[in-house]
Amino acid sequence: MTGFDYDLFVIGGGSGGVRAGRLAGAMGKKVGLAEEYRMGGTCVIRGCVPKKLFVYASQFPEHFEASAGYGWSVGEASFDWPTLIANKDREIARLEGLYRLGLDNSHVEIHDSRAVLIDDHTIEILKTGKRVTADQILVATGGHPNPHAALPGHDLCISSNEAFHLAELPKAIVIEGGGYIAVEFANIFHGLGVETTLIYRGKEILSRFDHDLRQLLHASMTEKGIRIRCVEMIKEVRRSGDGRLAVQLGSGDSIEADQVMLAIGRVPNTKSLGLEAAGVEVDELGAIKVDAYSRTTKDNIWAVGDVTNRVQLTPVAIHEAMCFLETAFKNNPTKPDHKYIATAVFSQPEIGTVGLCEADAAREYKELEVYRALFRPMRNTLSGAKDKMLTKLIVDAATRRVIGAHILGPDAGEMAQLLAIPIKAGCTKDDFDRTMAVHPTASEELVTMYRPSYRVVDGKRVD
Repeated sequence: MTGFDYDLFVIGGGSGGVRAGRLAGAMGKKVGLAEEYRMGGTCVIRGCVPKKLFVYASQFPEHFEASAGYGWSVGEASFDWPTLIANKDREIARLEGLYRLGLDNSHVEIHDSRAVLIDDHTIEILKTGKRVTADQILVATGGHPNPHAALPGHDLCISSNEAFHLAELPKAIVIEGGGYIAVEFANIFHGLGVETTLIYRGKEILSRFDHDLRQLLHASMTEKGIRIRCVEMIKEVRRSGDGRLAVQLGSGDSIEADQVMLAIGRVPNTKSLGLEAAGVEVDELGAIKVDAYSRTTKDNIWAVGDVTNRVQLTPVAIHEAMCFLETAFKNNPTKPDHKYIATAVFSQPEIGTVGLCEADAAREYKELEVYRALFRPMRNTLSGAKDKMLTKLIVDAATRRVIGAHILGPDAGEMAQLLAIPIKAGCTKDDFDRTMAVHPTASEELVTMYRPSYRVVDGKRVD
């Protein structure tokens, strides 16, 4: 627009920022984007993508063991950590290149620098000191792991960021946290042969997930040899004389480890961005305040993704970016829809979930029908693996609408993605019942549970 260097300037080159910049550029808008580290953000560089590659690597010992029951004889196996790191780095570099290529093809001007707001229309590129102006500004700077600065010895600990770049695989690790990042890395390190202890201050891991999933996963992880200590926390971390770490717990116990990983939440990246100078307000946690359309307290400045601390998931940031484009540039005000978001925990066994868990549904609906099947998946019959599989549907008894689906077992994340479609569309349990099963599959249980396992009325279970 006349008088500005850019129609849109994006601060942050993660999934949300890149999507907004690339598509705005494709619309013919003049777009600038600043990223101080690497293009791709948390998900591509130090989050979902490398983590999933690590998950694959950590699953092979169980695959090798399971193969014996199917007649295979696998020779002595060995694992090389540097090879995994090198191959992971190569794949991340390839993906970052694709992100840059997409921006280049949309004629987005990339600034490889940190950028800060000077006022509501002016941005300073710190690497060069150059100041540019923009009609619309999008802040998509994401978040970072909570460093737990109050913990004595926190500087001796790593976060998920550093876990992807360790020079060598530790022999023993202590992980503090009970969310999906802590749980996933506990399974990853254990699968790679590391003695693993998970410390969590809550009563049960994965506090926001359905209680059946939480309990069954806890039992499975413990069965595999992962030590889980709930209602516990790290009090201090010290370097021992032999170079290892001494982890002092609140209970008085001490654990020796080679690495301590803190996975106790993430903090929005809003510090020193110049938000106050631009008239953009943040909440008590430092997250940017936005309205239902992702607009900040300044009309021409917007924010999407983890920096707003709404739903910390990559596809959500991308969805919010798409809605921002509709609202800001297409005269089609569109609110991001945060209801019925499918998600997965890439633990072992895996979790896939969409919609309300039983406890939340019981608070919202007067009467529920709960359909639940616990069984041994077919792939485990000959292998002798002990992992059980759970499928669970939560149904509003009044409307018969399926309002929650929860799975623990192989490929649960893939199932959750597909289940999100009928649940988002408002399908009823009768629709599920009319659907033919694919046999033999684990997912056929989702369409063959004809009688409720129990009901929940006014928050109380009725068998």
